[in-house]
Amino acid sequence: MICQYVSIKTIIPLSLSSQPLNSLKSDEAGPKQGPTFQDGQRRVDYVLTYHIQKPQSFRRKTSHFGDYRILRSLRRSLSMMRGRDTPPPKEDPEVAAHKHRLDYHEDDKRFRQTEFEDNLREMGLELEKDEGVSYDVVERINLFIRKATMLFYPLLSCQILYDEWASYSVFYKYQPIGLIRKYFGEKIGLYFAWLGVYTQMLIPAAIVGAIVFLYGCATVDNDIPSMEICDPRNNITMCPLCDRACSYWKLKTACGTARASHLFDNPATVFFSIFMALWAAMFMEHWKRRQMRLNYIWDLTGFEEEEVSLCPYTTACLLLYVCSYFSLDYVLITLFQEKKVKLTCTDRAPAYMTGLFTMLIMVGVTFAVVFGVILYRISIKAALHMSSNPTARTNIRATVKGTAAVINLVIIIIMDEVYGALARWLTLLEVPKTDKSFEERLIIKTFVLKFANAFSPIVYLAFFRGRLNSLLLYLCAHAGCLMELCIQLCITMLGKQLIQNNLFEIGIPKIKKLIRRRKSDMDSQQQEDYNMTLQRHEKDHFLGPFVGLSPEYMEMIIQFGMVTLFVASFPLAPLFALLNNIIEIRLDAKKFVTEVRRPIAARAKDIGIWYNLLRGLSKVAVIVNAFVISFTSDFIPRLVYQYMYSPDGSMHGFVNHTLSYFNVSDFQPGTAPLQPMHLGYEVQICRYKDYRETPWSNTPYDLSKEFWAILACRLAFVVVFQNVVMLMSDFVDWLIPDIPKDISLQIHKEKILMVELFMKEEEGKKLLRDSHANQSPLQPRSRPASHTPSNC
Repeated sequence: MICQYVSIKTIIPLSLSSQPLNSLKSDEAGPKQGPTFQDGQRRVDYVLTYHIQKPQSFRRKTSHFGDYRILRSLRRSLSMMRGRDTPPPKEDPEVAAHKHRLDYHEDDKRFRQTEFEDNLREMGLELEKDEGVSYDVVERINLFIRKATMLFYPLLSCQILYDEWASYSVFYKYQPIGLIRKYFGEKIGLYFAWLGVYTQMLIPAAIVGAIVFLYGCATVDNDIPSMEICDPRNNITMCPLCDRACSYWKLKTACGTARASHLFDNPATVFFSIFMALWAAMFMEHWKRRQMRLNYIWDLTGFEEEEVSLCPYTTACLLLYVCSYFSLDYVLITLFQEKKVKLTCTDRAPAYMTGLFTMLIMVGVTFAVVFGVILYRISIKAALHMSSNPTARTNIRATVKGTAAVINLVIIIIMDEVYGALARWLTLLEVPKTDKSFEERLIIKTFVLKFANAFSPIVYLAFFRGRLNSLLLYLCAHAGCLMELCIQLCITMLGKQLIQNNLFEIGIPKIKKLIRRRKSDMDSQQQEDYNMTLQRHEKDHFLGPFVGLSPEYMEMIIQFGMVTLFVASFPLAPLFALLNNIIEIRLDAKKFVTEVRRPIAARAKDIGIWYNLLRGLSKVAVIVNAFVISFTSDFIPRLVYQYMYSPDGSMHGFVNHTLSYFNVSDFQPGTAPLQPMHLGYEVQICRYKDYRETPWSNTPYDLSKEFWAILACRLAFVVVFQNVVMLMSDFVDWLIPDIPKDISLQIHKEKILMVELFMKEEEGKKLLRDSHANQSPLQPRSRPASHTPSNC
């Protein structure tokens, strides 16, 4: 900022960048003459202030540089050396995408500034520039600038953001991250920068996933196991899929499910799982590099976030609430006797134990909900099998799978809202010391509850269905549980994105606005006239409150989990996530610009604990996909059969190899089908999918040696897949540096120049001391004369 001191004798009209000094003075006791020029005689009547456009290489002072003038010299020296030694750092594309749209404002400002100064000099005024004004004057000047620009800059920036960011017609353009940061602050700017990087990285994942799906479509007619299942000549009678209500059925009726399952369960799925593990590692590395570049551009490399304590009033209210809740009378007495209360671990223990047990109970409730949906599957399947309506009996499997997935989706959406409110209540009970501690604890609780809520049905279908020897033992179709897992994941992902993330964000603000209009006594015309009389800040007051970035991050974290954790069962997940995020960016932009109040700008150099959650999910995804490929899909059994049991090394006979025999006379009492003649003939032997001994062997229905061989191969594949993919991910992490090379060189050169400047300054001080010592002659020591009292 440049300040110009002007001495005038007549009153002249000035622009908005000038103001009488009297209005800048604070009311303090004692007479004051006001600031003067450097000669100490001429009084300053006006202070003209304006901003100077700094070069790209210049960045503000950080906590690592204590002296502003040294840093200014450092930047100037560095900018002079750039052309000779190193190229300038690359500018972030999203930051530079809209820079040319705003350059003409700065050029016009500089032209008007020069013209205004020339006019003042022509009128005989004396101008004196000073960049080192006192702290009191700078504080008054900053106050004046905020008052003068708050009426124009927010409106201009808001309109630009609405036109260039919040409009759906610009979905293909880069986000104006620089302007977002200037208007909303670094914290919100980093969120949208991360969301842009995540959406950009989803493009290659979506392309590869679509190729894998198309590969399955192209090879479905050549899949030998599917052809054997669909062959009508294979007159294989299958055992009932449930007790009593279900009856015998033909294997060829599962033809459609087998062909659809091949679209997602094919050899390309293994390659795609490895690709997605490497993709997650590259995404994390790409974001770290992007974040470092933004930190350098936004002058955050030396920024250290301070721990901001909660508002004393809020803390006192929380303490009163917690103490009254747990009947802690001694803490209440301390609260009223002392101004500052420091809670010990003993004081916080009841809140911690309450939070722990409540979260365990809620996770148990989630599992109970999954169990309830399982009971629904069993009961509705039995009811449809016993129905006399032929329409209800035509496609029982699709009906049960679809309705159960929809019920799970509705429960997930409802419980998400409950868990969000519960996590906030539990965090308030703990009375965190700082805002950051409060936010991190709230994020951890919310993530645990919502993650368990969203993924419990998917985990059950992937790893537990058909493997529990209890009431839950109802088998999947011959194509396996992978198809049901795919249906559940698809409905959950699309439903959460369309309903919870998009429709709720669009519909709920409109419903609230409609309710406010209904409660108002004015009609639409009167409301319009009334809005015309309101100021901008008064209109913004009627907008919705800003609730923070945690809900926005949580949506994307859950989506990231669905994209990476079970991608082996649903290769199209990255494509649907990409389409959703393209809409989500503009939807969030419109919400921030038009639907909610402008939040208070906050500085941040990273996305905080969300990065740790993303990194943890990317590591867990490798293990989960290894188990899905090994135990849920038929990839390992096919390889074992082809290379160990196939007589000709092909897949012919694989279906018969996976089916065991069951004698219908061995049904336990009360479990036999109610309609044994459903197929028109009496069934003596039926088949079911498992690796067990025959009824006529010495150990009937025991696990066969093929089962143990396949289990050993499955476990070996999990170990090999996990270690190989983890090693490849760590190699990618090591190969890609966290800091871009140009930024690293720039920071290194700044440190070297800073050290050189400090050394030159110390040498100058030393030479100055030596020159003073040489100029002053040595005086002999003499005893100081004693002062005697005078008689005068």
